[in-house]
Amino acid sequence: MQLCRVLPILLLAACGPASAQSWPVKPVRVVMGFPAGTTVDVLMRPLAQRLTETLGQPWVLDNRPGATGMIANELVVRAPPDGYTLLATPGSALTSSPHMHAKMTFDALRDLKPVVQLGAFAYVLIAHPGVPAKTVKELIALARARPGVLTYGSTGLGSGFHLAGELFKSMAAIDLTHVPYKGGPAAVTDMLGGRIDLMFYSLAVVQPQIRAGRLRAIAVTGLTRDPLLPEVPTMAEAGVPRYEIGGWHGLFAPAATPLTIVEQLNAAVSRLLLTPEIQDLWKSQGMGVAGGSPDAFAALVRSDYEKYGRLIRDAGIKPE
Repeated sequence: MQLCRVLPILLLAACGPASAQSWPVKPVRVVMGFPAGTTVDVLMRPLAQRLTETLGQPWVLDNRPGATGMIANELVVRAPPDGYTLLATPGSALTSSPHMHAKMTFDALRDLKPVVQLGAFAYVLIAHPGVPAKTVKELIALARARPGVLTYGSTGLGSGFHLAGELFKSMAAIDLTHVPYKGGPAAVTDMLGGRIDLMFYSLAVVQPQIRAGRLRAIAVTGLTRDPLLPEVPTMAEAGVPRYEIGGWHGLFAPAATPLTIVEQLNAAVSRLLLTPEIQDLWKSQGMGVAGGSPDAFAALVRSDYEKYGRLIRDAGIKPE
C-alpha cells in the first residue's frame, strides 16, 4: 500500500527530466530585440542554420525590435520555460538599458537564465580628422584646455557607447558634451560631416572609414589590441590606466528552464563556436569567440549589470 502511494510521485518526478532529456521535439524560436542586419542577427543566422542541422529541429529567428531590446526581453521572460523560446541579445539590453527605464516589468538578473556567451568585442575611440589630437594624451590635454567644447556622439542615452564616453570623462577628469542619436548610422554620418568630434563605436563598422582616412582611430577600449587594427593602442596603453569597457552577445532562456536543456544548449552552441566558419564570421564582425559555462556567463552578466548601474548613477544619467 505504501509503495502504491510512492509510485505516482516517482512517476511524476520522472516526467520532468524525461521531457527535458528529449528536447528538442519541435521548432525552437530565438527572439531578438533588434532589426535584421544588426550584429546579433548576423551572428545568429549561421548558428540557427547549424543548430537546425545538428539538433534535428528548425531554429526560427524572430526579430522584435523596439525599446532598446525591452520588448524582446519581456516576451522571453513571459514565455514557457521549456527551451523552445530563447533570447539572443547584445549585453547592453540586459546590463545597461534596464537602468534607463524607470518602470521595469521584469528583473534582468532574476527572470532570465544565461545559456552561453556568443562573443565579445571592444569599442574604438574615433575622432574627426579635424580634431587637433592624434593620441589619447593629446585629446585629454585638448579637452582640459576646452572644457565642454568637444562633443561625442552615441547611439542613445545609456547605450554602451554613451557609457564608454562617460567612463572616459570620469577616469581622465575631463568634460565632454554628449550628443545622443537614435542609432549608429546617423551618428557616424554626422561625424563624417564634422558635426560631432568624437565617438566610441564598433570597430568592424567604421574600419573602412578609418582605413580611408575619413575618421581617425585614437584607441581601442579592450585590454588587448584589436586584430582588425593592431597598430592602434588600448586606452590603458595610451594614457588611461585600467580603462576597459566593451560589449558582448549572448543566448538566454526563461529563468525556470531545466538545467539539462541549458547544458545541452550550451554544449551545442559551444561546439559550433569552435568551427572555422563561425570563427571567420566572428572575426569579420570584430568579435572574439566566447563560449564558456552558463555559470561563468551568469557571473559576467551580474558584474556588468552592477558596473553599468554604478556608472549611470555616478554620471547622473536619469532613467526615462
